Amino acid sequence: MDLPRTSRRSFCTGALAVAAGAALGTTAAAAPAAAATLPPVVPAEWERHSRCVMAWPWDRNVGWGSLLKSVQAEVAAVAQAIARFEPVLMVAEPGTAAEARQQCGPAVTVIEYPINDCWARDTGPIFARNQERTQLTGLDFRFNGWGNKYPFDKDDLLPVGVCDHLAVPRRAVDLVLEGGAVLTDGQGTLITTEECLLDPNRNPNLTRAQIEAALLAAYGASKVVWLPYGLHNDTITNGHVDLVAAYLGPARVLLHTQPDPADPNHARTAANKAVLQAATDACGRPFQIVELHQQPHFRVNGALVETFSYTNYYLTSGSVVVPTAGVTADDTAVLAQFATLFPGREVTGIPCRTLAWGGGGIHCITQHVPVLG
Repeated sequence: MDLPRTSRRSFCTGALAVAAGAALGTTAAAAPAAAATLPPVVPAEWERHSRCVMAWPWDRNVGWGSLLKSVQAEVAAVAQAIARFEPVLMVAEPGTAAEARQQCGPAVTVIEYPINDCWARDTGPIFARNQERTQLTGLDFRFNGWGNKYPFDKDDLLPVGVCDHLAVPRRAVDLVLEGGAVLTDGQGTLITTEECLLDPNRNPNLTRAQIEAALLAAYGASKVVWLPYGLHNDTITNGHVDLVAAYLGPARVLLHTQPDPADPNHARTAANKAVLQAATDACGRPFQIVELHQQPHFRVNGALVETFSYTNYYLTSGSVVVPTAGVTADDTAVLAQFATLFPGREVTGIPCRTLAWGGGGIHCITQHVPVLG
């Protein structure tokens, strides 16, 4: 069952107008109310999509090595699952499109454009929509390889290729940011982590206040809720929020919590929960928190994977595509929980052990494009 579409009138319009004015060095009171112009807004992920953008892993030398075939199989399985409910656009490095088409199948559209890797949530454009729902804009944040850890010369330009292909205007945003670092409700509220956005390997010359102002202006939002932490030992993304939380609906958040006091995530997730419990969103609503306890660890290629996350899922109009760990007890419990959380949607589990080894999951390799109208 789809959540209600958010209408233009249901936004916290006064708060958004204040945020837009602040970003421009003005306030809403400085101009007549009739002249106030609300900014484009990045919609919530539960709103309808026109398609999903993904990217094809192809280069063993960005870290995949002998696991390249394995991660390609996982990416193809995710693309096929999503394509049953909405179009999928797969971007492939020039010369690799035939392989991507062969593995993904005819339901997935493949185009060629230079890329480094598959993390489209972090490297692709983030789509904002005007208040009249007649125009999209691709927000082109700077990308620096998660703090100069991995090659990013091509991925930093992915928004150019995607926006050109979709004939969507593109707007450069002078801020280093990955899409997996921010959650939005499309109604004025952003959720992020201090651990990631305040790490000096992203925007060392900006203060917290400056980062917050830039985020609010870009997303068309008015309030940031800062969670302290991502997952323990998330050395790749430095604490992306989509590995610890997801928006289920307005003022409703799925949150990783760890009941075992001996687990290093126990204190971290408890601190995140305390912040959410004490906060309200941009519309003044307290948060309803749905806890998710399962967070399995396993080994891939001899390495312990500690950052697998079930909150790293992708929502379509008719399904929820959930990463699975191959740990039967945890997978079974979580898929049952998702069936309860998303009644009327098909719950599809996709094995994602290799993606987790690489630092992410299903949400990390997908970027939704909102519908117009």
